[in-house]
Amino acid sequence: MPDEEPLHDIPARASHAAASVTAAFARPVFGLPGTRLAAVQSPAPRRILPGPWHYWWQAHYVDALVDAALRGAPDAAAQAQLAVRSIRLRNGLRATNWFFDDMAWLALAVGRLDSLQPDGRPGRTLPDTYQEGDGGAPAAKARPHPQMMAALTEALRSAHTPEFGGGLFWNRKRTFKNTPATAPAALHFARTGDRERAQSLVDWLNAVLLDPQRGLYLDGIKAAGPSGGTVLEGAVFTYNQGPVLGALLELGGPANLSRAAELIAAVRTRLTHPGSAVLLTHGTGDAGLFTGILCRYLALAAVSATLPAEARKQAAELVSSTADAVWAGRAARNGHSVFSPHPLEPAGQHYPAGAAVGLSTQLSAWIILEAAVRVERGQS
Repeated sequence: MPDEEPLHDIPARASHAAASVTAAFARPVFGLPGTRLAAVQSPAPRRILPGPWHYWWQAHYVDALVDAALRGAPDAAAQAQLAVRSIRLRNGLRATNWFFDDMAWLALAVGRLDSLQPDGRPGRTLPDTYQEGDGGAPAAKARPHPQMMAALTEALRSAHTPEFGGGLFWNRKRTFKNTPATAPAALHFARTGDRERAQSLVDWLNAVLLDPQRGLYLDGIKAAGPSGGTVLEGAVFTYNQGPVLGALLELGGPANLSRAAELIAAVRTRLTHPGSAVLLTHGTGDAGLFTGILCRYLALAAVSATLPAEARKQAAELVSSTADAVWAGRAARNGHSVFSPHPLEPAGQHYPAGAAVGLSTQLSAWIILEAAVRVERGQS
């Protein structure tokens, strides 16, 4: 790698990752000026019609840009605003889609973006009114995306039903309720003032999808078929633990914070490579994003004054160790970097020169390196 990239400067690593992902993937939508999203592959294949639409990857692209803005990257907040507008365009001029987990991720990303001050610096969390100047507040301080946030929130509320005892459906087919939809929705509701609903969702996760032996959350529960009953989907994924942790921290209180500390310890014990604090990853495709998502919320835990010191220390170690491994395994390409889908293996082993690279793994690496900045700075 170029010598000018400081190996031990954590913000410089995040800045380099941001530049690498931007250079490789950021493209106009349909070639239209004034639009920009991240292509799902680099180099992008030549085609007449647009490629597959990965709505939830773009939500995390927005989130990564917000991370960069919080780090102080110039123009990151403006690029995030552009991405949000482009998501709506690419999604057929709608904010909503078929999957409730997709919508929850976008609601979280847009909520974080809307909390920034105009210059991109951290700002206060705005009230959940979605109305310009509601309640006497100046219009300049209202949410910049009121209609989008209202549509997403209404959709998420519609998916929270009594079936299976609570929780959120995964998609509009309404046969499967899972952690990937319920946990980010709970965090969204907690951040926007609907704390009772958020707590009920967390309570459902604890009652239905928490594996008490491992201390981790399972994937979901679905209808068994026409005969009735339910079936647990017992897979354990890194990303499912992340937004649960975020919701527990946002809601606070002794029971939630105790569960948060237990969850961090369980992640440290069961979701790391043996003999290290480097988090497991899940390959490419959708799964390529999973570990980055967990790191975002571990970073929040690492700087949370409400958690015991040992839990904060464990969370910080998980983020920093994983980020170090991601950085060490990078490979040079066109003046930027490609990051490995498996942090303990070199990127060149998975992406030899000339091979196409998927967005998800590179976006995850960027998120992990931004999380390391938050840990270093103690930035809540």
